Amino acid sequence: MLLPMATTYWDYIRVEQLLRLQGGIEDDESTITDHEVLFIVVHQVFELWFKLALRELTTLRDLFKQDPVPEESLAGAVGSMDRLTRIFRSAVSHFEVLESLNTRDYLDFRDKLFPASGFQSAQMREMEILLGMQDEERIGLGADGKYLEALKDPTGQSESPAFERVKQRLADKPSLLSAVGTWLLRTPICGSQPGDEGDEAAVEGFLEGYLVALRGATDQTIAEVIGTGLMPEDKVHARYAAEIEQARDFFFPDDLRLRRIRAAVLFIESYRELPLLAWPRKMLAKLVELEQAMVVFRQRHARMVERVIGRRIGTGGSSGVDYLDETALKYRVFKDLWTVRTFQIPTDALPPLADTTPYDFSERFDA
Repeated sequence: MLLPMATTYWDYIRVEQLLRLQGGIEDDESTITDHEVLFIVVHQVFELWFKLALRELTTLRDLFKQDPVPEESLAGAVGSMDRLTRIFRSAVSHFEVLESLNTRDYLDFRDKLFPASGFQSAQMREMEILLGMQDEERIGLGADGKYLEALKDPTGQSESPAFERVKQRLADKPSLLSAVGTWLLRTPICGSQPGDEGDEAAVEGFLEGYLVALRGATDQTIAEVIGTGLMPEDKVHARYAAEIEQARDFFFPDDLRLRRIRAAVLFIESYRELPLLAWPRKMLAKLVELEQAMVVFRQRHARMVERVIGRRIGTGGSSGVDYLDETALKYRVFKDLWTVRTFQIPTDALPPLADTTPYDFSERFDA
């Protein structure tokens, strides 16, 4: 009888195969410097983190595209979001290792990279697509602005594995943003659900009541600001009046589906202490936390590049640090979750709910 082979650490992790992947263009580690090996290793680690992040994001998207989303699954989804945030925070720390390269260390091998660019990280593009970034929101790498062109082979004549990977991801619908939006759309607002008679009126009534409460809270703030004497009274009133108008424009878009989604976010954030809103609110908070971690990753990347090579043109022809700074500033997917924070008010200013029983666990398990 043959006994099964004992598993070893090096076989399970594929250590020998892994350690043969740091030879650079020459495919011979003995011909390159320690500085170049450092550069290769850190970027390989980034790609491994990205692989793990893509798996987590895909699982989350698949969860939220269910109808209904099982309520008992939200705790696990929040844990997964927490893991994703930790991944990006860990990745940020690797920039410290890259910063141990001084400018000449990097310039000694930088020419080998032309015309390669971190812009060609297919997995980063996949994450952006899976999260819900739209093509029209992208910042062009070059004059043509066609990011997919940068993923073709160096001649630009044929498709590369990176190009194919991103094309497949573009066809993989829905995005996490879309799936979460559909989940939010089904949120009971003041006890009313989509499809209920009078649901549109219930949503509008909630939003109008909230805007009244927002004006009341704002009036108190205006009095306090005027009392400081730091700004002319007319300017204070004008500034806060504009903010109220921004709130109305945000919560009353012509698109009724979008209106209900934004109302749901506001409702969950405002009444998060209600038992059945607690986990949904944690989920929304974790989505913001993840996006913040990704913004910090982009910002940290820009500062590392500026520290090592200044503001020179990137190896792929981009504007270098300027391009990285612009992506950190503009690349946001969950914009509505950030915007709602602008219009939240203190707990004691919230309009009271006439009936909170639809949000109690006891109602769900009385059967």
